[in-house]
Amino acid sequence: MKGIIFAPMDNKSFPFQRQNYILMLIGMGVVILGFILMSGGGSDDPNVFSEEIFSFRRITLAPLVVLGGYGFIMYAIMKKPKTTDSAE
Repeated sequence: MKGIIFAPMDNKSFPFQRQNYILMLIGMGVVILGFILMSGGGSDDPNVFSEEIFSFRRITLAPLVVLGGYGFIMYAIMKKPKTTDSAE
């Protein structure tokens, strides 16, 4: 790889700490819960229309839960780990 200059790494810590990963897993669980809430409502007979598809849970609650989960995942990614400064 001629011509590519690699900068030396001063900080050898990982960008995410254990708390970030735990928060991301919780957020993914909330997103999955939202998609589970969205499922169902169909009819077994294709000739019969079911009004269950337009319930509050599927139209309003589930999308809000999914968006909340994605927001929580973004928070988990942006959260900076606490640093311990030994100089102070």
